Amino acid sequence: MPTTLADAQNLLSDLIARYASRVDYLMIRLEEAEGTDILLRGDKVETLCEGISIGGHIRACYKGGWGLSSFNQLATIKERIEEAIAAARMVGDEETLLAPIDPVQVICQLPLTGVDPRKIDLRQKKELCDRYTDLLKSVDSRITTTSVRYADSAQKVILATSEGTLIQQSWVDMEMRFAATARNGETVQTGRETTGSRKAYEDLTDLDTQVKSAAERAVGALSLPSVKGNTYSVVIDPILSGLFVHEAFGHLSEADMAYENPDLLEVMTIGRRFGPAELQIFDGAAPEGHRGSYLYDDEGTPATTTQLIKNGVLVGRLHSRETAGKLAEAPTGNARCLNYHFSPIVRMTNTWIARGNTPVEDLFTGIKEGVYARNWLGGMTNGEMFTFSAGEAWMIRNGKITEPVRDVTLSGNVFQTLADIEAIGDDFYWDESGGCGKGGQNGLPVGCGGPSLRIRDVVVGGEA
Repeated sequence: MPTTLADAQNLLSDLIARYASRVDYLMIRLEEAEGTDILLRGDKVETLCEGISIGGHIRACYKGGWGLSSFNQLATIKERIEEAIAAARMVGDEETLLAPIDPVQVICQLPLTGVDPRKIDLRQKKELCDRYTDLLKSVDSRITTTSVRYADSAQKVILATSEGTLIQQSWVDMEMRFAATARNGETVQTGRETTGSRKAYEDLTDLDTQVKSAAERAVGALSLPSVKGNTYSVVIDPILSGLFVHEAFGHLSEADMAYENPDLLEVMTIGRRFGPAELQIFDGAAPEGHRGSYLYDDEGTPATTTQLIKNGVLVGRLHSRETAGKLAEAPTGNARCLNYHFSPIVRMTNTWIARGNTPVEDLFTGIKEGVYARNWLGGMTNGEMFTFSAGEAWMIRNGKITEPVRDVTLSGNVFQTLADIEAIGDDFYWDESGGCGKGGQNGLPVGCGGPSLRIRDVVVGGEA
């Protein structure tokens, strides 16, 4: 792979000049990545590896039809360009509509604030995972299964287009995941914690309290009663708020979901009210230091911050250049690909609900019987319907947090749930644990954030 922008410019500029006249748009993306992956299940090492990958892909567009060809041998790049062009010309039968952006030529790097994980050897990373495994197991003899995963990745991407863009961008990403399962007879409970960073390796080395809390929650839940299934007023913490806004609302804001689905496009009409006047929702890669942050997306569009809901009303959506062109809206810099094997598609970056005005303790006031849910255990979405499992929960009685309960799932329709938000807390927390999946591209780093929320009439599943 070319080591400098000048080297890339000589190679890629020559190739684009040679082939660009045969299509409406041509892009070459080169990528160099190195990383570590460790997975421990109990005392067993399931994965322990370091790797380097070098490759790229070609994207060509002709009369609205796209061709993609990926490679990991630079010597074959001319053949791959020919393949992408042939594919685009084979399927193109409409009009190429790409929202305009200004071409740029730049070298940029997302800065680390501490130690680069590439400077830490594999043995030290394995020892860190061993230490966390021992912590999980040490909590209680009823812990029967543990898992600890460590991953880091450093990527350098060079992007060149037929419009004159030439960008070299690099970053480092890190993540750790922890789980502990406790058993007492037929009762089984699991606690999970996940964290990540794009700042420093040391962000992952002082997590003892967080790691132990996963095991403690699993053990503690063994003796808790299950919540009684019903419809309740619910208060959720910022972590669940972030999960909710990403999973339940954020995906519906991705414009490829809308322009390919007329019914959804009608539902997601700009100007429609979705929530209270206090509700503000954003997505953007421009805020610095989060796992969904970058300077340019994988089409060369500058990172932005997009307001999706303003004062409770839908005012924006997330775009690639193609979706922006087809919907006659501005590109937002949300075209992302996991790596060179995939084409960029519309993806969230950092998605958040803005801080509200209600003191957190006042969120519980006036709730005769309700549920307070914190952290996440799992969840799924299906269109506008969602179901999330809380990591821990308590009953609310007469405005007070009372006895803890387990097996709490929160279900509903995202649009009705947004309308049912009664109050927005004055707290806020960024959750850097996200790995988003879409279109087969799983584990794309994202950030989520939000305040505590009070929501009426939430369906809470549990014991009948």
